[in-house]
Amino acid sequence: MKTRIALAQINVTVGDFAGNVAKIVAAARAAHDDGAKLLIAPELALSGYPPEDLLLRPAFYNASAAALADLAAQLEPFTGLHVIVGHPLRDVADIVANGHGNANAPIERGVPPVDTFNAASLIVDGAVVGTYRKQDLPNTEVFDEKRYFASDPQPFVFELDGVKYGVVICEDAWHASAAQMAKAAGAQVLLIPNGSPYHLNKEAVRFDILRARIRETGLPMVYVNMVGGQDELVFDGGSFVLDAQGQLIAKLAQFEEATAIVEFDGGTPLPAAIAPEQSLEAQVYAALVMGVRDYINKNGFPGALIGLSGGVDSALVLAVACDALGADRVRAVMMPSRYTADISTTDAAEMARRVGVRYDEIAIAPMFDAFRGSLAQEFAGRAEDATEENIQARIRGTLLMALSNKFGSLVLTTGNKSEMAVGYCTLYGDMAGGFAVIKDIAKTLVYRLCRYRNEATTFSKRDVIPERILTRAPSAELRENQTDQDSLPEYDVLDAIMRMYMEEDRSLAEIIAAGYAVDDVKRVTRLIKINEYKRRQAPIGIRVTHRAFGRDWRYPITSRYTEPVE
Repeated sequence: MKTRIALAQINVTVGDFAGNVAKIVAAARAAHDDGAKLLIAPELALSGYPPEDLLLRPAFYNASAAALADLAAQLEPFTGLHVIVGHPLRDVADIVANGHGNANAPIERGVPPVDTFNAASLIVDGAVVGTYRKQDLPNTEVFDEKRYFASDPQPFVFELDGVKYGVVICEDAWHASAAQMAKAAGAQVLLIPNGSPYHLNKEAVRFDILRARIRETGLPMVYVNMVGGQDELVFDGGSFVLDAQGQLIAKLAQFEEATAIVEFDGGTPLPAAIAPEQSLEAQVYAALVMGVRDYINKNGFPGALIGLSGGVDSALVLAVACDALGADRVRAVMMPSRYTADISTTDAAEMARRVGVRYDEIAIAPMFDAFRGSLAQEFAGRAEDATEENIQARIRGTLLMALSNKFGSLVLTTGNKSEMAVGYCTLYGDMAGGFAVIKDIAKTLVYRLCRYRNEATTFSKRDVIPERILTRAPSAELRENQTDQDSLPEYDVLDAIMRMYMEEDRSLAEIIAAGYAVDDVKRVTRLIKINEYKRRQAPIGIRVTHRAFGRDWRYPITSRYTEPVE
C-alpha cells in the first residue's frame, strides 16, 4: 500500500506558540489536501529551538502544553492525518506521583533534570495518541541539553497503513542505541525530527552519520530539519529521505521553507525531487542572509544601518543586508576622516548606488579635532598612537548608535572573524552595534563570498561590489598610508593559524609542524589569548563554522597559561 508522507521544513520562532501552531496547521492543511497520511514537523517545532533558559520556567512548559492541546484541536478536521510535532514536555503527573516537588515551583538550575523532556508527540484526529522522549542529549559545541532535559530510553513505534514507524529525535540518530531500540520494537521506517544548526560541511556529516545508522539497522529514514535564524544559529533545512541502502531518494532545498511530499510503497520510499547541491560559498551566503533577515524581523527592527567604509567587509555586510531585507530597509553611512582615501569614498558611494540604498556622508574630522583639543593637555608630550586611531573608530560608533536610537534601525557591525580573533577592532568603535553579520567569517572567506555574490545568477542584481574594493589592500584608514598587514600577518597565514588553533584545537607544535613560522604562530595565538576581553563585549553574530567565538568558545579572560611550542 502506498502512503504519502509530508516533510514540514518550517521556520519557527522561540516562544511564539501561537505563530508556530499556525505554521504547523498550515503545513498540515497543505499535506492533507495533497493526500498525505503523515506529516513530520521539526524538533521542538511547537516552542522553537533552542529555548535555552526559558526551559527553566514552569510557565513555559504550561504554555507548551496549552499550545499542544490547541494544535490537536486545530488538526482535528484533517481526518486520518498523523502529525509528529516536537515540543518541550514537563511530566507534571510524574512530579506529583514521585514527590519531586511543586509543579509550579521554579526549576532548579544545576540539578540534573528528572521530569522535563525534549519530546515529539503523535497527533491523530484531534488527540495526542503517543509521545516519544529524546534519549541522547547533546552537550557539545552549541548544545546544552543536559542542563534542561532528562533522558528516557524508551522507543516509540506506531503503525500506519500496515507499516510501523519509529520516532527518534535529532541527536538520537547520531548514536546507535535509539535506532536499534526502535527496530527491536518493530519499526520498519525511522522518522527523525531535527533542530540541526548549520555549519560548514554539516550536510555531508549528516549523510555520513545517518548512513551508518542504516548500515546498522537496515531501515530507511525520513530526516526533517527546521529552517531559519535563531540569534547566532542558522538552521538550514535540507530535509531528506534515504532508502534502506542509504541512497538519497528525496531532498529539500537548504535555507528555504517548504512542505514536500514523499511517497512510500509499504516501507520503501519512492524517488522524488532532489534539490541541487549548493557550493560552500552559496551555502554560507544564504546562511548570512537568513540570519540577518530573521534576527531583524523576529525582533521587530524596522531595518538595518551600516557604516560603509569603502572596504571589503562593509561591502559584504551591505550586500547581505540588502538581499535579506530589501534596499528600502537598509541605510549606509560613510564617515570619512582626514585619512580616508578619495577612492574609498568613491567606491562606497558607487556600491550604495548599485544596491539602491540611502547613502549619507558625515565627516568626522570636526569631532576628531574637538576630541584632540579636549585631550591636548592630558596627552602633552606623548606621541600619537593607537589612541588617536581608536578615537576615530569610537566617533563613528557613536554616530551610528545615535542614528539607530533616533530611527530604530539596528546597527550591523562589519568586523570579520580574523579581526575578532586577534583584536584588530575597537571596543565601542567598530564593535559597536547590535548584530555582527560576519563575526564567524574569516577574511579569506570574505573575499570568496564577495566574488560569489558578484557572479551569482540567482540575484536580481549582479556585480554589486565594485572591483576595486576586492583588489586594493585592506586598510582601517586610521593613519597615513596604513594597511592591515602593517599590524598583522598575511590573511592566508593568519586564517590558517586561527583555524587550526581555535576551531581544530591543534597544539602550537602541530601548527608549526604544518609549515607555519614559529614567530607567526606565537604571535597569532598570543593575540587570540589577550583579546578575549574584547570578544566578550562584542555583539552576537551568525555562526557558520563548527566553532565560533561565543557560546561554544569558553576561554577565561584572566589567565596566565601560555602553551609551549614543543
